[in-house]
Amino acid sequence: MTQRPSLTLTVRQPMDSTAVLTVAGEIDVDSAPALRTRALELIRQGSSHLVLDMAPVEFCDSSGLNTMIGILRFAKDRHGSLSLAAAPPHLTRLLDVTGVGALIPALPSTAEALTLIARPGNTPEECGTR
Repeated sequence: MTQRPSLTLTVRQPMDSTAVLTVAGEIDVDSAPALRTRALELIRQGSSHLVLDMAPVEFCDSSGLNTMIGILRFAKDRHGSLSLAAAPPHLTRLLDVTGVGALIPALPSTAEALTLIARPGNTPEECGTR
């Protein structure tokens, strides 16, 4: 039996009220609560705009999608935003097939997500970028 990779979460805060949370590994029923807890903690601490760098994500199931929707709602309730950056093709397809991609913008890179957030009066949701 092989051991599955665990979820690793790394945070950086490149701007006031904005955090980039790099998500590495698998987002599933076992790991999704850790992602949710860390993301909500960052928002509560003042990072109302959250970018999830998804480049290192190897797998994401419905638990992960539900977690992302919950994080989005929490951020919006605090006048913030959630965007995904560098989502791998398997995750982009999952977002498209489920319709979650219409709720949470997925940008090609973290830099592009941060650029949109930094523009005055602009959030990724308003841009509809995909």
